Amino acid sequence: MPIKIPDTLPAFETLTKEGVRVMTETMAIRQDIRPLQIGLLNLMPNKIKTEVQMARLVGASPLQVEFSLIRLGGHKAKNTSEEHLLAFYETWEEVKARKFDGLIITGAPVELLDYEDVTYWEEMKQIFDWTHTNVHSTLNICWGAMAAIYHFHEVPKHALKEKAFGVYRHHNLNPSSVYLSGFSDDFQIPVSRWTEVRRADIEKVDGLEILMESDEMGVCFVHEKTCNRLYVFNHVEYDSTSLSDEYFRDVDAGVPIKMPFNYFPHNDPSLPPQNRWRSHAHLLFGNWINDIYQTTPYELSAIGNDD
Repeated sequence: MPIKIPDTLPAFETLTKEGVRVMTETMAIRQDIRPLQIGLLNLMPNKIKTEVQMARLVGASPLQVEFSLIRLGGHKAKNTSEEHLLAFYETWEEVKARKFDGLIITGAPVELLDYEDVTYWEEMKQIFDWTHTNVHSTLNICWGAMAAIYHFHEVPKHALKEKAFGVYRHHNLNPSSVYLSGFSDDFQIPVSRWTEVRRADIEKVDGLEILMESDEMGVCFVHEKTCNRLYVFNHVEYDSTSLSDEYFRDVDAGVPIKMPFNYFPHNDPSLPPQNRWRSHAHLLFGNWINDIYQTTPYELSAIGNDD
């Protein structure tokens, strides 16, 4: 089944050209099924790029998904027009009465700030608590994952001496996990962050299972079964050029930055990078959506009633 998004959303044309099946409102209402309700709380400055990355992976599912774009109410985006936000986004305040089968919470460029110093931290705490009763399963990514695991379990983040930046080999620690179905024993994932969460801190918390880890970059993916929460600290959703965009942005701005590890062919930044993680990105999102489909209540109103 295709993903249902507004046909005037910029991602619509991009995804159509890539062969991702998308549907209009008219097509959707002809189908006598309940689409999965998946929300994207987009905290990134360039919201359009993130919309495409996430919709591409969610839209690859064989299930019908209604994709809702959500933003913070008290924070103004710097790199996305107000017209785009008004046309395609709802604030969390506007959707908080709804129930969602799944919610994706993205990263944000506030990694080096203490959580309590982030201007929208109070709203984020309300959102995290709201997921208890209104979201069946939450997929937290990068800063969103660090913030969530800190909020729920006080797992701290630690500043790195230099930016973790490149494409690194990761290990599949539990091949029987429903989220790692079809995964290789090891695989490569992009990393781009200034902080980390550590295995020793995670192991102090009952109910957290580490599913992916890198020898060089540490923990990547943690599952919390009792609350259907996933914490992904690296960027399986990245485009082929995401790391190069970050690299050349910093080079042009005169910001000290090392070349991303294991990314450009022959370490030559004039050569286009090759994507070595795309298949596993689709597997992870597909497995997540399939697990939601298998376990979410048919009646949306029943979500959260077991808590």
